Amino acid sequence: MRAQERVADRYELTYPVGRGGMGEVWAGFDEKLDRPVAIKFLRQLAIPEGERENAVERFMREARVTARLDHPGVPSVHDVGYHGDDIYIVMQLVPGLVLADLVAERGWLSVPWAAAIGAQICSVLAAAHAASLVHRDLKPQNLMVTPSGSVKVLDFGVAALLGPDVPRLTATSHTLGTPTYMAPEQALNSAVGPRADLYALGCVLFELLTGTPPYRADTALGLLHRHMNDPIPSVTEHRAGVPDGLVELVARLLAKDPQDRPDSATDVYEVLAPLGAVDTDLAGDLGVTVAGDQPIDPTTPYRYPFGPLPPRTPPAPTRVDVVRPRTAPEVAAPLSLEELTEVEERAWELAEEERFTQAAALLETALRPIRKGHAAKQPRILELRLHLANLYVLAGAFRQALPEFQRLIPDLAARPVPDQELIWQCRQQAAVCQAELGEATSALDALRALLAEEQQAMSPAAPELFGLRQQIAMLAAGVGDVRDGRHQLAELLDDVRRLHGPYSSAAAEVEALLAHLGRLGDVSRQDETREGRARR
Repeated sequence: MRAQERVADRYELTYPVGRGGMGEVWAGFDEKLDRPVAIKFLRQLAIPEGERENAVERFMREARVTARLDHPGVPSVHDVGYHGDDIYIVMQLVPGLVLADLVAERGWLSVPWAAAIGAQICSVLAAAHAASLVHRDLKPQNLMVTPSGSVKVLDFGVAALLGPDVPRLTATSHTLGTPTYMAPEQALNSAVGPRADLYALGCVLFELLTGTPPYRADTALGLLHRHMNDPIPSVTEHRAGVPDGLVELVARLLAKDPQDRPDSATDVYEVLAPLGAVDTDLAGDLGVTVAGDQPIDPTTPYRYPFGPLPPRTPPAPTRVDVVRPRTAPEVAAPLSLEELTEVEERAWELAEEERFTQAAALLETALRPIRKGHAAKQPRILELRLHLANLYVLAGAFRQALPEFQRLIPDLAARPVPDQELIWQCRQQAAVCQAELGEATSALDALRALLAEEQQAMSPAAPELFGLRQQIAMLAAGVGDVRDGRHQLAELLDDVRRLHGPYSSAAAEVEALLAHLGRLGDVSRQDETREGRARR
Protein backbone atom coordinates (compact mmCIF):
# COMPACT_ATOMS: atom_id res chain seq x y z
CA MET A 1 0.00 0.00 0.00
CA ARG A 2 1.13 3.57 -0.64
CA ALA A 3 -0.21 7.10 -0.20
CA GLN A 4 -2.61 8.29 -2.94
CA GLU A 5 -3.34 4.69 -4.00
CA ARG A 6 -7.01 4.31 -4.95
CA VAL A 7 -9.27 1.52 -3.71
CA ALA A 8 -12.52 0.57 -5.47
CA ASP A 9 -12.21 3.71 -7.59
CA ARG A 10 -13.52 5.63 -4.59
CA TYR A 11 -11.18 5.65 -1.60
CA GLU A 12 -7.81 7.40 -1.70
CA LEU A 13 -5.21 6.31 0.87
CA THR A 14 -3.64 9.26 2.70
CA TYR A 15 -1.33 7.99 5.46
CA PRO A 16 -0.69 4.71 7.36
CA VAL A 17 -2.16 4.37 10.83
CA GLY A 18 -0.84 0.93 11.80
CA ARG A 19 0.69 -2.22 10.41
CA GLY A 20 0.78 -5.83 11.63
CA GLY A 21 1.93 -9.19 10.40
CA MET A 22 -1.28 -9.88 8.49
CA GLY A 23 -2.65 -6.44 7.67
CA GLU A 24 -2.47 -2.68 7.53
CA VAL A 25 -4.65 0.21 8.63
CA TRP A 26 -4.70 3.41 6.58
CA ALA A 27 -6.40 6.75 6.89
CA GLY A 28 -8.15 7.51 3.64
CA PHE A 29 -10.71 9.69 1.95
CA ASP A 30 -14.07 8.74 0.52
CA GLU A 31 -14.28 10.78 -2.66
CA LYS A 32 -17.96 10.09 -3.32
CA LEU A 33 -19.20 11.26 0.09
CA ASP A 34 -16.38 13.77 0.74
CA ARG A 35 -15.35 12.41 4.15
CA PRO A 36 -12.29 10.92 5.87
CA VAL A 37 -12.35 7.18 6.57
CA ALA A 38 -10.22 4.41 8.05
CA ILE A 39 -9.42 1.47 5.75
CA LYS A 40 -8.25 -1.84 7.19
CA PHE A 41 -6.63 -4.40 4.92
CA LEU A 42 -6.30 -8.12 5.57
CA ARG A 43 -3.32 -9.39 3.57
CA GLN A 44 -4.42 -12.87 2.51
CA LEU A 45 -1.02 -13.86 1.16
CA ALA A 46 0.57 -13.08 4.55
CA ILE A 47 -1.59 -15.75 6.21
CA PRO A 48 -0.43 -19.39 6.12
CA GLU A 49 -2.41 -21.16 3.42
CA GLY A 50 -3.99 -23.63 5.82
CA GLU A 51 -5.33 -20.80 7.98
CA ARG A 52 -6.33 -18.38 5.21
CA GLU A 53 -9.90 -19.52 4.68
CA ASN A 54 -10.72 -19.36 8.40
CA ALA A 55 -9.13 -15.91 8.75
CA VAL A 56 -11.09 -14.54 5.79
CA GLU A 57 -14.36 -16.01 7.07
CA ARG A 58 -13.81 -14.50 10.51
CA PHE A 59 -12.85 -11.13 9.01
CA MET A 60 -15.99 -10.99 6.87
CA ARG A 61 -18.33 -12.26 9.58
CA GLU A 62 -17.07 -9.79 12.19
CA ALA A 63 -17.30 -6.95 9.65
CA ARG A 64 -20.95 -7.79 8.95
CA VAL A 65 -21.91 -8.16 12.60
CA THR A 66 -20.07 -4.98 13.60
CA ALA A 67 -21.91 -3.12 10.85
CA ARG A 68 -25.20 -4.07 12.55
CA LEU A 69 -24.18 -2.62 15.92
CA ASP A 70 -26.04 0.67 16.33
CA HIS A 71 -24.13 2.30 19.19
CA PRO A 72 -22.24 5.60 19.51
CA GLY A 73 -19.29 3.75 21.06
CA VAL A 74 -18.70 1.64 17.93
CA PRO A 75 -17.18 3.20 14.79
CA SER A 76 -19.51 2.90 11.82
CA VAL A 77 -18.73 0.33 9.12
CA HIS A 78 -19.22 1.81 5.65
CA ASP A 79 -18.00 -0.75 3.13
CA VAL A 80 -16.15 -4.03 2.60
CA GLY A 81 -14.59 -5.56 -0.49
CA TYR A 82 -11.50 -6.88 -2.27
CA HIS A 83 -8.47 -4.91 -3.46
CA GLY A 84 -6.28 -7.26 -5.47
CA ASP A 85 -5.44 -10.18 -3.18
CA ASP A 86 -6.38 -8.20 -0.07
CA ILE A 87 -9.70 -7.75 1.72
CA TYR A 88 -10.56 -4.31 3.02
CA ILE A 89 -13.10 -2.83 5.39
CA VAL A 90 -13.92 0.88 5.39
CA MET A 91 -14.86 2.41 8.74
CA GLN A 92 -15.37 5.73 10.44
CA LEU A 93 -12.07 7.54 11.13
CA VAL A 94 -12.15 8.36 14.85
CA PRO A 95 -10.26 11.41 16.20
CA GLY A 96 -8.93 11.48 19.73
CA LEU A 97 -6.42 9.78 22.00
CA VAL A 98 -5.72 6.05 22.20
CA LEU A 99 -6.22 4.89 25.78
CA ALA A 100 -2.80 3.21 25.84
CA ASP A 101 -1.18 6.59 25.08
CA LEU A 102 -3.29 8.27 27.77
CA VAL A 103 -2.12 5.77 30.39
CA ALA A 104 1.50 6.12 29.21
CA GLU A 105 1.23 9.90 29.53
CA ARG A 106 -0.54 10.12 32.89
CA GLY A 107 0.16 6.82 34.68
CA TRP A 108 -2.86 5.79 36.70
CA LEU A 109 -6.06 7.75 36.14
CA SER A 110 -8.42 9.34 38.63
CA VAL A 111 -11.23 7.12 39.87
CA PRO A 112 -13.92 9.12 38.02
CA TRP A 113 -11.95 8.83 34.78
CA ALA A 114 -11.34 5.09 35.10
CA ALA A 115 -14.97 4.44 36.06
CA ALA A 116 -16.31 6.67 33.27
CA ILE A 117 -14.17 4.91 30.68
CA GLY A 118 -15.13 1.47 32.02
CA ALA A 119 -18.85 2.28 32.06
CA GLN A 120 -18.77 3.46 28.44
CA ILE A 121 -16.96 0.26 27.44
CA CYS A 122 -19.67 -1.73 29.23
CA SER A 123 -22.35 0.11 27.29
CA VAL A 124 -20.73 -1.05 24.04
CA LEU A 125 -20.21 -4.59 25.29
CA ALA A 126 -23.85 -4.83 26.39
CA ALA A 127 -24.98 -4.04 22.85
CA ALA A 128 -22.39 -6.36 21.30
CA HIS A 129 -23.13 -9.31 23.57
CA ALA A 130 -26.86 -8.92 22.93
CA ALA A 131 -25.96 -9.42 19.24
CA SER A 132 -23.90 -12.57 20.06
CA LEU A 133 -20.70 -10.68 19.25
CA VAL A 134 -17.62 -11.11 21.46
CA HIS A 135 -14.74 -8.69 20.97
CA ARG A 136 -11.95 -11.14 21.96
CA ASP A 137 -9.21 -8.48 21.99
CA LEU A 138 -10.27 -5.68 24.35
CA LYS A 139 -7.17 -3.70 25.37
CA PRO A 140 -6.04 -0.05 25.76
CA GLN A 141 -4.68 -0.05 22.20
CA ASN A 142 -8.21 -0.78 20.91
CA LEU A 143 -9.92 1.93 22.97
CA MET A 144 -10.04 5.62 22.11
CA VAL A 145 -11.26 8.71 23.97
CA THR A 146 -12.57 11.32 21.55
CA PRO A 147 -12.50 15.11 22.07
CA SER A 148 -16.14 14.90 23.19
CA GLY A 149 -15.14 12.48 25.96
CA SER A 150 -16.90 9.50 24.44
CA VAL A 151 -15.06 6.18 24.36
CA LYS A 152 -14.87 4.24 21.11
CA VAL A 153 -14.28 0.49 21.14
CA LEU A 154 -12.34 -0.40 18.00
CA ASP A 155 -11.85 -3.56 15.98
CA PHE A 156 -14.36 -6.22 16.94
CA GLY A 157 -12.46 -9.35 15.84
CA VAL A 158 -10.53 -7.46 13.19
CA ALA A 159 -7.68 -6.29 15.41
CA ALA A 160 -6.99 -9.90 16.36
CA LEU A 161 -6.09 -10.54 12.72
CA LEU A 162 -4.18 -7.32 12.15
CA GLY A 163 -2.32 -6.95 15.43
CA PRO A 164 1.47 -7.42 15.45
CA ASP A 165 1.51 -9.04 18.90
CA VAL A 166 -0.80 -12.00 18.30
CA PRO A 167 1.12 -15.03 19.62
CA ARG A 168 1.45 -18.10 17.41
CA LEU A 169 0.73 -20.74 20.00
CA THR A 170 -0.04 -23.80 17.92
CA ALA A 171 1.11 -25.26 14.64
CA THR A 172 -2.35 -25.00 13.10
CA SER A 173 -4.06 -21.91 14.48
CA HIS A 174 -3.71 -18.53 16.15
CA THR A 175 -5.03 -17.77 19.59
CA LEU A 176 -7.02 -14.60 18.98
CA GLY A 177 -6.28 -11.90 21.51
CA THR A 178 -3.40 -10.22 23.34
CA PRO A 179 -1.79 -12.18 26.23
CA THR A 180 -1.71 -9.22 28.64
CA TYR A 181 -5.50 -9.00 28.64
CA MET A 182 -6.51 -12.56 27.75
CA ALA A 183 -8.94 -14.61 29.81
CA PRO A 184 -7.73 -18.06 30.94
CA GLU A 185 -10.30 -19.89 28.79
CA GLN A 186 -9.21 -17.89 25.75
CA ALA A 187 -5.55 -18.73 26.37
CA LEU A 188 -6.43 -22.40 25.96
CA ASN A 189 -8.11 -21.93 22.57
CA SER A 190 -11.33 -22.91 24.31
CA ALA A 191 -14.78 -21.49 23.65
CA VAL A 192 -14.87 -17.77 24.29
CA GLY A 193 -18.05 -16.10 25.50
CA PRO A 194 -19.07 -12.66 26.77
CA ARG A 195 -17.36 -13.17 30.12
CA ALA A 196 -13.98 -13.30 28.33
CA ASP A 197 -14.57 -9.66 27.38
CA LEU A 198 -15.43 -8.90 31.02
CA TYR A 199 -12.11 -10.44 32.09
CA ALA A 200 -10.27 -8.23 29.60
CA LEU A 201 -12.21 -5.24 30.94
CA GLY A 202 -10.98 -6.16 34.42
CA CYS A 203 -7.40 -6.11 33.13
CA VAL A 204 -7.99 -2.70 31.52
CA LEU A 205 -9.56 -1.24 34.68
CA PHE A 206 -6.69 -2.61 36.78
CA GLU A 207 -4.22 -0.84 34.48
CA LEU A 208 -6.20 2.41 34.48
CA LEU A 209 -6.27 2.44 38.28
CA THR A 210 -2.67 1.31 38.93
CA GLY A 211 -0.71 2.22 35.80
CA THR A 212 0.32 -1.41 35.25
CA PRO A 213 -1.41 -4.57 33.95
CA PRO A 214 -2.42 -7.19 36.53
CA TYR A 215 0.20 -9.73 35.33
CA ARG A 216 3.63 -9.47 33.73
CA ALA A 217 6.01 -12.11 32.32
CA ASP A 218 8.96 -12.35 29.94
CA THR A 219 7.16 -14.56 27.40
CA ALA A 220 3.66 -14.90 26.01
CA LEU A 221 3.33 -18.44 27.39
CA GLY A 222 4.55 -17.32 30.80
CA LEU A 223 2.01 -14.52 30.81
CA LEU A 224 -0.83 -16.87 29.86
CA HIS A 225 0.20 -19.22 32.63
CA ARG A 226 -0.01 -16.39 35.16
CA HIS A 227 -3.50 -15.50 34.00
CA MET A 228 -4.54 -19.11 34.59
CA ASN A 229 -2.73 -19.88 37.85
CA ASP A 230 -1.48 -16.81 39.77
CA PRO A 231 -3.58 -15.32 42.59
CA ILE A 232 -5.79 -12.42 41.60
CA PRO A 233 -3.90 -9.18 42.40
CA SER A 234 -5.65 -6.40 44.31
CA VAL A 235 -5.73 -2.77 43.24
CA THR A 236 -5.01 -1.82 46.86
CA GLU A 237 -1.57 -3.44 46.60
CA HIS A 238 -0.58 -0.71 44.15
CA ARG A 239 -2.71 2.28 45.14
CA ALA A 240 -4.66 3.58 48.11
CA GLY A 241 -7.87 5.55 48.05
CA VAL A 242 -9.82 3.47 45.51
CA PRO A 243 -13.40 2.77 46.71
CA ASP A 244 -13.88 -0.71 48.12
CA GLY A 245 -16.73 -1.44 45.73
CA LEU A 246 -14.51 -0.72 42.72
CA VAL A 247 -11.65 -2.83 44.13
CA GLU A 248 -14.05 -5.72 44.66
CA LEU A 249 -15.51 -5.32 41.15
CA VAL A 250 -12.09 -5.52 39.50
CA ALA A 251 -11.29 -8.67 41.49
CA ARG A 252 -14.57 -10.29 40.36
CA LEU A 253 -13.87 -9.40 36.75
CA LEU A 254 -10.46 -11.12 37.04
CA ALA A 255 -11.90 -14.39 38.37
CA LYS A 256 -10.31 -17.47 36.76
CA ASP A 257 -13.64 -19.28 36.33
CA PRO A 258 -15.96 -17.39 33.96
CA GLN A 259 -18.94 -18.37 36.12
CA ASP A 260 -17.47 -16.36 39.04
CA ARG A 261 -17.38 -13.13 37.04
CA PRO A 262 -20.33 -10.69 36.86
CA ASP A 263 -23.30 -11.96 34.88
CA SER A 264 -23.26 -9.26 32.22
CA ALA A 265 -21.73 -5.99 31.03
CA THR A 266 -24.92 -4.25 32.15
CA ASP A 267 -24.33 -5.36 35.75
CA VAL A 268 -20.79 -3.94 35.62
CA TYR A 269 -22.10 -0.71 34.08
CA GLU A 270 -24.48 -0.19 37.01
CA VAL A 271 -21.54 -0.29 39.45
CA LEU A 272 -19.24 1.94 37.40
CA ALA A 273 -21.64 4.62 36.13
CA PRO A 274 -22.23 6.36 39.51
CA LEU A 275 -18.46 6.46 40.12
CA GLY A 276 -17.91 8.17 36.75
CA ALA A 277 -20.10 11.15 37.59
CA VAL A 278 -18.25 14.33 38.54
CA ASP A 279 -19.45 17.83 39.32
CA THR A 280 -19.10 20.32 36.48
CA ASP A 281 -16.94 22.70 38.55
CA LEU A 282 -14.42 19.91 39.19
CA ALA A 283 -14.27 18.56 35.64
CA GLY A 284 -11.81 21.19 34.39
CA ASP A 285 -9.15 19.94 36.80
CA LEU A 286 -9.29 16.44 35.27
CA GLY A 287 -8.96 17.18 31.57
CA VAL A 288 -5.92 16.95 29.29
CA THR A 289 -5.47 18.33 25.80
CA VAL A 290 -4.39 16.81 22.51
CA ALA A 291 -3.40 18.29 19.17
CA GLY A 292 -5.34 21.48 18.47
CA ASP A 293 -5.87 22.16 22.22
CA GLN A 294 -8.94 19.92 22.28
CA PRO A 295 -9.81 18.75 25.80
CA ILE A 296 -10.10 15.05 26.55
CA ASP A 297 -12.36 14.13 29.47
CA PRO A 298 -14.20 10.78 29.57
CA THR A 299 -16.56 12.07 32.28
CA THR A 300 -18.09 14.55 29.82
CA PRO A 301 -20.82 12.18 28.56
CA TYR A 302 -22.09 11.85 32.14
CA ARG A 303 -22.81 15.58 32.24
CA TYR A 304 -24.04 15.57 28.63
CA PRO A 305 -25.38 12.04 28.01
CA PHE A 306 -25.05 10.72 24.47
CA GLY A 307 -27.79 8.14 24.77
CA PRO A 308 -29.33 5.40 26.92
CA LEU A 309 -27.75 2.06 27.72
CA PRO A 310 -28.97 -0.79 25.50
CA PRO A 311 -31.55 -3.11 27.08
CA ARG A 312 -30.26 -5.45 29.76
CA THR A 313 -28.74 -8.64 28.40
CA PRO A 314 -31.46 -11.34 28.29
CA PRO A 315 -31.62 -13.98 31.05
CA ALA A 316 -29.44 -17.05 30.99
CA PRO A 317 -29.46 -18.26 27.37
CA THR A 318 -30.28 -21.82 28.36
CA ARG A 319 -33.91 -20.74 28.63
CA VAL A 320 -35.75 -21.46 25.42
CA ASP A 321 -37.71 -18.21 25.43
CA VAL A 322 -34.81 -15.77 25.51
CA VAL A 323 -35.43 -14.48 22.01
CA ARG A 324 -39.20 -14.09 22.35
CA PRO A 325 -40.21 -10.42 21.99
CA ARG A 326 -42.16 -8.92 24.88
CA THR A 327 -44.92 -7.88 22.49
CA ALA A 328 -45.62 -10.42 19.78
CA PRO A 329 -45.78 -8.94 16.28
CA GLU A 330 -48.85 -9.34 14.16
CA VAL A 331 -48.71 -12.81 12.60
CA ALA A 332 -49.32 -13.22 8.89
CA ALA A 333 -51.15 -16.16 7.32
CA PRO A 334 -49.07 -19.36 6.94
CA LEU A 335 -47.41 -19.90 3.58
CA SER A 336 -48.19 -22.89 1.42
CA LEU A 337 -45.60 -25.65 1.01
CA GLU A 338 -44.88 -24.35 -2.48
CA GLU A 339 -44.30 -20.84 -1.15
CA LEU A 340 -42.11 -22.22 1.64
CA THR A 341 -39.99 -24.02 -0.96
CA GLU A 342 -39.51 -20.75 -2.84
CA VAL A 343 -38.46 -19.04 0.39
CA GLU A 344 -36.04 -21.88 1.17
CA GLU A 345 -34.45 -21.64 -2.28
CA ARG A 346 -34.01 -17.89 -1.89
CA ALA A 347 -32.52 -18.38 1.59
CA TRP A 348 -29.93 -20.80 0.23
CA GLU A 349 -29.08 -18.37 -2.57
CA LEU A 350 -28.38 -15.74 0.08
CA ALA A 351 -26.38 -18.25 2.11
CA GLU A 352 -24.25 -19.09 -0.94
CA GLU A 353 -23.38 -15.38 -1.05
CA GLU A 354 -22.56 -15.57 2.71
CA ARG A 355 -25.50 -13.29 3.54
CA PHE A 356 -26.43 -15.56 6.43
CA THR A 357 -28.24 -12.97 8.55
CA GLN A 358 -30.52 -11.99 5.70
CA ALA A 359 -31.16 -15.65 4.85
CA ALA A 360 -32.08 -16.46 8.45
CA ALA A 361 -34.40 -13.45 8.68
CA LEU A 362 -36.18 -14.53 5.50
CA LEU A 363 -36.70 -18.09 6.73
CA GLU A 364 -37.68 -17.00 10.24
CA THR A 365 -40.36 -14.67 8.85
CA ALA A 366 -41.79 -17.48 6.73
CA LEU A 367 -41.88 -19.90 9.67
CA ARG A 368 -43.25 -17.46 12.26
CA PRO A 369 -46.96 -18.23 11.64
CA ILE A 370 -46.40 -21.97 12.15
CA ARG A 371 -43.88 -22.04 15.00
CA LYS A 372 -46.40 -23.49 17.46
CA GLY A 373 -48.81 -26.39 17.50
CA HIS A 374 -48.93 -29.56 15.44
CA ALA A 375 -47.91 -27.83 12.20
CA ALA A 376 -44.48 -27.01 13.65
CA LYS A 377 -43.77 -30.76 13.99
CA GLN A 378 -44.53 -31.73 10.42
CA PRO A 379 -41.48 -33.27 8.69
CA ARG A 380 -41.14 -30.46 6.14
CA ILE A 381 -41.41 -27.76 8.81
CA LEU A 382 -38.93 -29.55 11.06
CA GLU A 383 -36.48 -29.58 8.16
CA LEU A 384 -36.88 -25.82 7.64
CA ARG A 385 -36.53 -25.15 11.37
CA LEU A 386 -33.25 -27.07 11.35
CA HIS A 387 -32.06 -24.99 8.38
CA LEU A 388 -32.93 -21.83 10.31
CA ALA A 389 -30.98 -22.93 13.38
CA ASN A 390 -27.92 -23.73 11.27
CA LEU A 391 -28.18 -20.37 9.47
CA TYR A 392 -28.13 -18.62 12.85
CA VAL A 393 -24.89 -20.47 13.67
CA LEU A 394 -23.34 -19.47 10.34
CA ALA A 395 -24.32 -15.85 11.04
CA GLY A 396 -22.71 -16.01 14.50
CA ALA A 397 -26.12 -15.38 16.14
CA PHE A 398 -25.66 -18.03 18.83
CA ARG A 399 -28.21 -16.46 21.16
CA GLN A 400 -30.88 -17.03 18.51
CA ALA A 401 -29.55 -20.45 17.45
CA LEU A 402 -29.53 -22.00 20.94
CA PRO A 403 -33.30 -21.94 21.64
CA GLU A 404 -34.00 -23.10 18.09
CA PHE A 405 -31.94 -26.25 18.64
CA GLN A 406 -33.41 -26.73 22.12
CA ARG A 407 -36.96 -26.63 20.76
CA LEU A 408 -36.05 -28.95 17.90
CA ILE A 409 -34.67 -31.75 20.09
CA PRO A 410 -37.96 -32.85 21.75
CA ASP A 411 -39.93 -32.31 18.53
CA LEU A 412 -37.53 -34.56 16.60
CA ALA A 413 -37.68 -37.16 19.37
CA ALA A 414 -41.49 -37.20 19.19
CA ARG A 415 -41.53 -38.36 15.55
CA PRO A 416 -42.84 -41.93 14.94
CA VAL A 417 -39.34 -43.00 13.86
CA PRO A 418 -36.88 -40.57 15.45
CA ASP A 419 -33.63 -39.86 13.62
CA GLN A 420 -31.28 -40.38 16.55
CA GLU A 421 -28.22 -39.13 14.68
CA LEU A 422 -29.99 -35.87 13.83
CA ILE A 423 -31.05 -35.45 17.45
CA TRP A 424 -27.44 -35.95 18.54
CA GLN A 425 -26.31 -33.32 16.05
CA CYS A 426 -28.82 -30.83 17.45
CA ARG A 427 -27.69 -31.54 21.01
CA GLN A 428 -24.08 -31.01 20.00
CA GLN A 429 -24.91 -27.76 18.20
CA ALA A 430 -26.86 -26.54 21.22
CA ALA A 431 -23.84 -27.19 23.45
CA VAL A 432 -21.57 -25.37 21.01
CA CYS A 433 -23.90 -22.36 21.22
CA GLN A 434 -23.78 -22.52 25.02
CA ALA A 435 -19.99 -22.50 24.92
CA GLU A 436 -19.94 -19.54 22.53
CA LEU A 437 -22.25 -17.66 24.90
CA GLY A 438 -19.90 -18.20 27.84
CA GLU A 439 -21.63 -21.19 29.47
CA ALA A 440 -18.61 -23.45 29.08
CA THR A 441 -19.32 -25.59 32.16
CA SER A 442 -22.89 -26.33 31.09
CA ALA A 443 -21.72 -27.02 27.55
CA LEU A 444 -19.07 -29.43 28.82
CA ASP A 445 -21.61 -31.35 30.92
CA ALA A 446 -23.95 -31.61 27.92
CA LEU A 447 -21.22 -32.83 25.57
CA ARG A 448 -19.95 -35.41 28.05
CA ALA A 449 -23.47 -36.81 28.46
CA LEU A 450 -23.86 -36.88 24.68
CA LEU A 451 -20.54 -38.68 24.20
CA ALA A 452 -21.43 -41.36 26.75
CA GLU A 453 -24.74 -41.98 24.99
CA GLU A 454 -23.18 -42.15 21.52
CA GLN A 455 -20.37 -44.44 22.68
CA GLN A 456 -22.97 -46.92 23.94
CA ALA A 457 -24.62 -46.93 20.52
CA MET A 458 -21.35 -47.11 18.56
CA SER A 459 -18.05 -47.83 20.25
CA PRO A 460 -15.70 -45.79 22.46
CA ALA A 461 -13.21 -45.36 19.59
CA ALA A 462 -15.68 -44.75 16.75
CA PRO A 463 -14.21 -42.28 14.22
CA GLU A 464 -17.54 -40.44 14.04
CA LEU A 465 -16.87 -39.28 17.61
CA PHE A 466 -13.37 -37.86 17.07
CA GLY A 467 -14.58 -34.27 16.64
CA LEU A 468 -16.81 -34.46 19.71
CA ARG A 469 -14.00 -35.88 21.82
CA GLN A 470 -11.68 -33.08 20.72
CA GLN A 471 -14.32 -30.48 21.65
CA ILE A 472 -14.69 -31.99 25.11
CA ALA A 473 -10.94 -32.09 25.71
CA MET A 474 -10.47 -28.42 24.81
CA LEU A 475 -13.50 -27.32 26.82
CA ALA A 476 -12.22 -29.26 29.83
CA ALA A 477 -8.90 -27.44 29.56
CA GLY A 478 -10.75 -24.17 29.06
CA VAL A 479 -12.58 -24.45 32.38
CA GLY A 480 -9.30 -25.13 34.17
CA ASP A 481 -8.76 -28.90 34.03
CA VAL A 482 -5.74 -28.85 31.72
CA ARG A 483 -4.55 -32.26 32.91
CA ASP A 484 -7.84 -33.90 31.96
CA GLY A 485 -7.81 -32.12 28.59
CA ARG A 486 -4.30 -33.42 27.86
CA HIS A 487 -5.27 -36.96 28.91
CA GLN A 488 -8.29 -36.99 26.62
CA LEU A 489 -6.31 -35.58 23.69
CA ALA A 490 -3.62 -38.23 24.20
CA GLU A 491 -6.23 -41.00 24.03
CA LEU A 492 -7.79 -39.38 20.98
CA LEU A 493 -4.38 -39.13 19.28
CA ASP A 494 -3.82 -42.88 19.70
CA ASP A 495 -7.16 -43.63 18.04
CA VAL A 496 -6.57 -41.14 15.22
CA ARG A 497 -3.14 -42.58 14.48
CA ARG A 498 -4.55 -46.12 14.35
CA LEU A 499 -7.22 -45.09 11.85
CA HIS A 500 -5.48 -42.47 9.70
CA GLY A 501 -1.80 -43.16 10.26
CA PRO A 502 0.82 -41.38 12.42
CA TYR A 503 1.65 -38.76 9.76
CA SER A 504 -1.88 -37.82 8.70
CA SER A 505 -3.22 -34.27 8.83
CA ALA A 506 -5.84 -35.39 11.36
CA ALA A 507 -3.11 -36.66 13.69
CA ALA A 508 -1.08 -33.47 13.17
CA GLU A 509 -4.04 -31.34 14.29
CA VAL A 510 -4.47 -33.27 17.53
CA GLU A 511 -0.69 -33.26 18.11
CA ALA A 512 -0.64 -29.47 17.78
CA LEU A 513 -3.40 -29.05 20.36
CA LEU A 514 -1.69 -31.50 22.71
CA ALA A 515 1.62 -29.66 22.33
CA HIS A 516 -0.10 -26.36 23.12
CA LEU A 517 -1.50 -27.69 26.39
CA GLY A 518 1.85 -29.34 27.08
CA ARG A 519 3.74 -26.05 26.74
CA LEU A 520 1.43 -24.41 29.24
CA GLY A 521 2.05 -27.33 31.59
CA ASP A 522 5.81 -26.93 31.17
CA VAL A 523 5.59 -23.26 32.09
CA SER A 524 3.57 -24.20 35.17
CA ARG A 525 6.18 -26.74 36.30
CA GLN A 526 9.03 -24.26 35.72
CA ASP A 527 7.28 -21.64 37.83
CA GLU A 528 6.62 -24.17 40.60
CA THR A 529 10.32 -25.12 40.58
CA ARG A 530 11.42 -21.48 40.83
CA GLU A 531 8.95 -20.84 43.65
CA GLY A 532 10.22 -23.91 45.50
CA ARG A 533 13.82 -22.76 45.21
CA ALA A 534 12.85 -19.30 46.44
CA ARG A 535 11.19 -20.79 49.55
CA ARG A 536 14.33 -22.77 50.31
